[in-house]
Amino acid sequence: MGPESGDAAPQQPPFPAEGVADAAGAAQQPEGAVANGADPGPESPAGVAAPEGDDRAAQLEGELAALRAQHENLNSQYMRLAADFDNFRKRQSRDSDDLRMQITCSTLSEILPVVDNFERARQQLNPQHEEAQTLHRSYQGLYKQLVEVFKQLGVSPMRVEGEPFDPNLHEAVLREESHEHAEDVIVEELQRGYQLQGRVLRHALVKVSMGPGPGPLQEGGAGDADPAAPPSEA
Repeated sequence: MGPESGDAAPQQPPFPAEGVADAAGAAQQPEGAVANGADPGPESPAGVAAPEGDDRAAQLEGELAALRAQHENLNSQYMRLAADFDNFRKRQSRDSDDLRMQITCSTLSEILPVVDNFERARQQLNPQHEEAQTLHRSYQGLYKQLVEVFKQLGVSPMRVEGEPFDPNLHEAVLREESHEHAEDVIVEELQRGYQLQGRVLRHALVKVSMGPGPGPLQEGGAGDADPAAPPSEA
């Protein structure tokens, strides 16, 4: 006989046996286990990741050193360029001053003959009448104005009489004997010289002493015998 109609057939479990076993095994795995069942082993200590950090720090230090070297190089180049520019600026200023001085000297040299003519006219004028004196005063005012302009420009006349001859300042035109002045001493100024801020604008034309000439021959010297005296007996 078959089973009784009242007994129900045994029910199939919802999951296969293997799946149940896997689920139970998974539930029994400790925390931190990987899904594939590999055992990671004990936790790594805190210093295990240090090698990667040391490499990064070394890389940053290398980059910092390279940047510092680049900065020093650029700063050195800047300092050299600044020094070169400063030297260039000074040289340009010096050349400009020299050019300005040359132009001033050239211009004033053309005016100096006019000043010489004023000097000669001033020495020759000797007004006697009122009209001549009025003209003389006008002339003196004009000459004074011209001299004042020269002073403002830095032009100064040389005072040479009685001074030792200096070829850098003077030009000797004549030489003569003098018992009042030693040799190479200026005895007369023939044309006034001028200086511009310490630079010779025009050399002074002067007469220079040769010193005292040869004196009378001393007695007893060669050729000083009296021609009227009788010859001495041998």
